[in-house]
Amino acid sequence: MRVLVLSDSHSGFSFMRRCVKALQPDVMIHLGDYFDDGLALHEDFPQIPFFQVPGNCDACRVPMSAQEILLQSIGEVRFYMTHGHLHNVKSGTGRLLAAARVSKCDAVLYGHTHRAECYQDESGLWVMNPGSCGYYGGSAGLIEISDGRIGLCRIIHEEDLSGNV
Repeated sequence: MRVLVLSDSHSGFSFMRRCVKALQPDVMIHLGDYFDDGLALHEDFPQIPFFQVPGNCDACRVPMSAQEILLQSIGEVRFYMTHGHLHNVKSGTGRLLAAARVSKCDAVLYGHTHRAECYQDESGLWVMNPGSCGYYGGSAGLIEISDGRIGLCRIIHEEDLSGNV
């Protein structure tokens, strides 16, 4: 199962659409900034299951029912999804990682900083910030799940979309 993770699109539709077409994900996730970009992407690809949280720039863009933190199992992997501003990730990820561990998650997904990173920490928790799909040429995250575990977790850039990912 392939999961495409996007964040901080800021109306950068072109890269998002290229990611979906090239990677052919089974699930899409948008981590905010701009919430309506995620909705538009889901309208373009309604057959792909879609999860979304709002970001700090989304106050006037989201329904009142939108959850700022989403705990969701996908392919038996439990994800903690948030934009990151509520956990002050620009000052460090300690609070965010602690919240994900308390929630007994296997992976934490966040954005907000526009800096892509992907790693597994010493406790086994996968941590991904896909960067910004709307700025700097675009970046996204790709997670592959098999047998209830994350087998691949990586950052995708424009140049990765033309080859076999």
